[in-house]
Amino acid sequence: MSNFTPIREIGEREQQIFRLLVQQYIDDGNPVGSRTLSKMPGVNVSAASVRNVMGDLEELGLLAAPHTSAGRVPTSNGFRLFVDTMLKVQPLGEDDFGDLKSKLTADQDETALLKHATNYLSGCTNMAGVVTMPKRTATVFRQIEFLPLSEQRVLMILVVNEKNVQNRILTLDRDYKAEELQEIANYLNNKYSGLKLEDLRDLLRQDLQKTRESMNKQMEQMIKVAGQVFDNDENEEDVIVAGQTNLMNFSELSDVESLRDLFEAFNEKRDMYHVLERCITAEGVQIFIGQESGYNVLDMCSLVTSPYEVDGEVVGILGVVGPTRMAYDRVVPVVDVTSKLLSAALNSSS
Repeated sequence: MSNFTPIREIGEREQQIFRLLVQQYIDDGNPVGSRTLSKMPGVNVSAASVRNVMGDLEELGLLAAPHTSAGRVPTSNGFRLFVDTMLKVQPLGEDDFGDLKSKLTADQDETALLKHATNYLSGCTNMAGVVTMPKRTATVFRQIEFLPLSEQRVLMILVVNEKNVQNRILTLDRDYKAEELQEIANYLNNKYSGLKLEDLRDLLRQDLQKTRESMNKQMEQMIKVAGQVFDNDENEEDVIVAGQTNLMNFSELSDVESLRDLFEAFNEKRDMYHVLERCITAEGVQIFIGQESGYNVLDMCSLVTSPYEVDGEVVGILGVVGPTRMAYDRVVPVVDVTSKLLSAALNSSS
């Protein structure tokens, strides 16, 4: 996030006209003309005077004129100035607060809570909701189970920390019988339960070397499967995304090329995760407008984020991705309250 300061102070009339133009553009997404602004309550100047003010604001880099219209739209710098100096945040309504609180309850596992939070962010704002998976300094292995599938695939059910259940499909080097998988699960649960994952990975590598030296082929195979499980865990899906198709409803993002790039970014997730991870050390709500995210595919978008915590430690980031003309006054409190309620639910369930 960055601050934008115009090369000179803008006067009261300029501020008023600029604020009205931004709010009108946020509401309907159409370029705003001087005649429309001159008719708004409290302006009390002619369309010609408004047009002169808009020209001055354009010279300052706050407005731009689309080729197909005589009206003006805010630039990314214009939105930045609006957010930093003119934004009045609306508190989240009691009904919305109650609805969200009822979804984020401590009797759910971690993954369910994160998905509920993502879906709420998307549903409440009609944009895309994103939440990063928790990244704790210590993740403890508790239990593992395997279920055989077809074509050398296995469903792995992994429990870490206290209640975090992760399901994942693994593709192994051959088909395994249910009895073999149960033996591997029993071995892992008996020997490694209670260890931190980072310590467990190192121990597995040491044990694999020992079994190779002792020529214990059965044990070597078991540890190889375990190694695939826990090495794969480092590449666990980093970001949960919901509602990306909502972005098709905004005309400025609806051309085929923009949508394709956005959807590829949501599907890939790794770059999105790195953008979100930059917020991990920041306090409270952060707003990235256009190019401020440093991620080219989001140049036409804004990203509103907030961290969530477990046991006083920031472990993840959640937020909303939408067009730069999003209603920041409504999105900011949604993101803020969601992060606080998610933190409370995770702390109560841990």
